[in-house]
Amino acid sequence: MIHWYAAAKALHLIGAISWMAGLFYLVRIMVYHAEANNKPLEERRLLQGQFSLMEWKAYNIILKPAVVITWSFGVMMLCLQPIWLEQPWLHAKLGFLVLLTGYTHYCKGHIRRLEAGTSTFTHLHYRALNEVPTILMVGIIFLAVYKSSIHWVSLAVGIGLFTALIFYAVKKANRKRPD
Repeated sequence: MIHWYAAAKALHLIGAISWMAGLFYLVRIMVYHAEANNKPLEERRLLQGQFSLMEWKAYNIILKPAVVITWSFGVMMLCLQPIWLEQPWLHAKLGFLVLLTGYTHYCKGHIRRLEAGTSTFTHLHYRALNEVPTILMVGIIFLAVYKSSIHWVSLAVGIGLFTALIFYAVKKANRKRPD
């Protein structure tokens, strides 16, 4: 007998892991794309064309399917266990997922700007931008694990401190890097 909920949960997690991997990969390429702006013209054109191609492939081949898989099997789990829809922790998790989905589309806009040569972001901006999904993922995971026993103040303080720590580390690491 197939356990539909367990299968949906496994596929939901596979989609979520792929989504995160795709976001980290995509924004890392954007870092390199932005760094290419400092190269001589011929090298810059070659690199920027290659990075645009890689960005679109990451977005279309990894991210779009991963987002669809994550949301589809998440919705399937909710259809199989609609009681979860009454839980405040799930509302917060869905809020984080909506933010992560928005962030994914925001990245698509940056692919377009990098490709057109109109991005005003430096590689340092993209390095910081690469930390956003990590912060959202932390909130999503803690909510999914603790569910209704989540301590809301601890979650908010923990995410706030984690965010401050990440951006402190990014700032400190970028001071040591020559531009």
